[in-house]
Amino acid sequence: MGAQIREYRQRIRSVSATKKITRAMELMAASRVVKAQQAVRESTPYARALTRAASAVATYSDEDHPLTTEPDNVRRAAVLVIAADRGLAGGYNSNVLKEGERVSAALRDQGKEVQTYLVGRRAVSYYSFRKKEYVAEWTGSSEKPSFDNAREIGERLVADFTTDFEDGGVDEVHVVFTRFVSMVTQEAEVIRLLPLEVVEGVEEPGEDELYPLYEFEPSGEELLDTLLPRYVNARIFNCLLQAAASELAARQRAMKSATDNAEELIKKYTRIANQARQAGITQEISEIVGGVNALADATASAD
Repeated sequence: MGAQIREYRQRIRSVSATKKITRAMELMAASRVVKAQQAVRESTPYARALTRAASAVATYSDEDHPLTTEPDNVRRAAVLVIAADRGLAGGYNSNVLKEGERVSAALRDQGKEVQTYLVGRRAVSYYSFRKKEYVAEWTGSSEKPSFDNAREIGERLVADFTTDFEDGGVDEVHVVFTRFVSMVTQEAEVIRLLPLEVVEGVEEPGEDELYPLYEFEPSGEELLDTLLPRYVNARIFNCLLQAAASELAARQRAMKSATDNAEELIKKYTRIANQARQAGITQEISEIVGGVNALADATASAD
């Protein structure tokens, strides 16, 4: 009985140590997710404004720019999958990786070759373990991405998009990431980054707004050359920030659940240990009473 009680006490100490870790991770995620949400709110208007500006130039100019022109035959597509560097975030990584697999399978069903680009160590581990091919990877900044990270990714994607198919280029670019909706809800989402879908940035003016008149200087082509790389970088940066906020929110929720489960386990093992201790005390009392009765019977027989 004593060995059983020691075992339960050891389990209680082990679960208590785990609870301290999960609680600390929960608090860290809670403090970081606020800053991540703020970064998303600050970057979204800029990305939307750039999209509208690029769409306006593409719509109201007669220029056929490579980044806005729909290819006649899409033979190869790029898929950028944005996951996390670390786990312990519930179903965050698995959901976005499954969505990436679904998108790749759908593109292959359309007869397109797929080139995969990965962000986050979890995505790299997932593809490496399954021996799936990927073209490039970026790791180490999933929780706090910088614009330099987005620029590096954007430059690689634009370079591959503007490269001929025969030289390994791609005809369209898709991004798979997790959109931050709320602290409770994060949704895996897919957007087509290139070629630019003009309809994305065209919004109907409000009641008090007038339709804008556009005049491009020095030319629509030069404006597109300047705007579109910035558009790509801004959209990727916004996707990275959305993914970072989603990762932290998912980790906070997962660690909160783990902490609650640890508390339930501690209560359970404490109750079981108390029951075992009480059973041991009862057994000892029974043995003492039995011994006293036996001694009394022996004494009575001797008399």
